[in-house]
Amino acid sequence: MNWNDKVVLITGGTGSFGKRFVKLMLEEYHPAKIIVFSRDELKQHEMRASGYDHPSLRYFIGDIRDQERLRRAFHGVDVVVHAAALKQVPACEYNPMEAIKTNILGSSNVIDAAIDAGVSKVLALSTDKAVSPVNLYGATKLAAEKLFVQSNAYAGGKATRFSCVRYGNVVGSRGSVVPVFLKQREQGQLTITDSRMTRFWISLEQGVRFVARCVEEMHGGEVFVPKIPSMTVEDLGKAIAPDAEINVIGIRPGEKLHEVLISEDEARTAVELDDMFVVQPAEALWFGRDWESKGNKLADDFRYASNNNVEWLSVDQIQKIVAPIEEAYNKGQLG
Repeated sequence: MNWNDKVVLITGGTGSFGKRFVKLMLEEYHPAKIIVFSRDELKQHEMRASGYDHPSLRYFIGDIRDQERLRRAFHGVDVVVHAAALKQVPACEYNPMEAIKTNILGSSNVIDAAIDAGVSKVLALSTDKAVSPVNLYGATKLAAEKLFVQSNAYAGGKATRFSCVRYGNVVGSRGSVVPVFLKQREQGQLTITDSRMTRFWISLEQGVRFVARCVEEMHGGEVFVPKIPSMTVEDLGKAIAPDAEINVIGIRPGEKLHEVLISEDEARTAVELDDMFVVQPAEALWFGRDWESKGNKLADDFRYASNNNVEWLSVDQIQKIVAPIEEAYNKGQLG
């Protein structure tokens, strides 16, 4: 895939992922045009003022709930990366219809607009919370995943293809626990919900590079899952504040003890490659099932969870990952 002649649009382009993705595109991939689509004019202004100002960069104000605005924005676009979402679990629980309107209906609007505009590739960002969801946020992302996979059938004979990327917590992103721990460290006490809790972790840089790679390799219908390490939340707390007292306050509503990236049921149609898994569409009605020749099939009882992972981060490794986030926090650029 030659990015140089492509027009790339990212929804939610002013968020943590969006800004880093735009930076990667500008510095290494050099597409003909990059469109930042988001609903907040202030964030767009701040993004431009912070250095994201380039002849190939466009800022487009709009909401994914507005299908007509999406159709206008998608005109002439080749690649869409769909990162816009409501993702704060407590906010989604308290405002359920708002989460549904953005994460499910908004995703449906992205799909319809992409097909109508003839966009070639659409890649949506998902989360480990979409697997066997226990909160509304996870349920909306699961529904969005299903929409994107099955919409390859809606595309029919047109060129538009839809796929998803699913990964775990992004270290230091908006909503990450890292800034919370950094703030709590000042008081000498950290709060965690359960000392047994584990999570998948990926850096923002790893996330955006994985997405760019999946745009290049997608056929349509796949869910791409990177192989990423796990850590315990308690180790994260020790890495950030080794001298602080840790208080266990109990698991919160809508929170899991461990997260899952591939369930046993999905394993039947998934294949393993060197550094990722590819969950193929369950029905081989159209495309996306030719990954079997490129990887190894998984055992029927395979389950990729944060507590049975083969790769774990030590406290020392976590400290190295957190160091630049801590530096940004101390400069007032985070949290």
